[in-house]
Amino acid sequence: MAARILVVDDERAYSFDLSERLRQRDYDVQFCFGGNEALEMLSRRPFDVVVLSVVMPQMDGISTLKEIKRRHPLTEVILHCKNATMQVAARGMCLGAFEYLAKPCKIEQITAKVNEAFLYKFAQEERIRKAKMHLAVLRGQPQKESAWSFKPAIPK
Repeated sequence: MAARILVVDDERAYSFDLSERLRQRDYDVQFCFGGNEALEMLSRRPFDVVVLSVVMPQMDGISTLKEIKRRHPLTEVILHCKNATMQVAARGMCLGAFEYLAKPCKIEQITAKVNEAFLYKFAQEERIRKAKMHLAVLRGQPQKESAWSFKPAIPK
């Protein structure tokens, strides 16, 4: 199973280009052009990682990040911007962003961070699943361990 990625950037050509480059590396990628559209897409379909521009009209990346983390706390967000200050990057990290990358950056940097974020999300989900099983056992409701163990596929 490939990481499900949502690219959010008001620069349409950039969104399309980055999405295509990620698809070529076997990711499942969608893109949109603003924060409100991103939140709507997230409500309809789960994504593992959001690559989010900080500077956008109407709803900026920091406001979008806050809403994503409020509504979908396990979705990892990588902030991506060419003109943001270190204060903006630090604020984003404090609000739950997984990473901050300055534009432009090489596709290898983006894919490395997407892979890290995807694995981190998977580990979080696994800890939650195990905690729920443990809690069920403590309550006297034993759960069977799954016969198979999901291993996330890391694209090239």
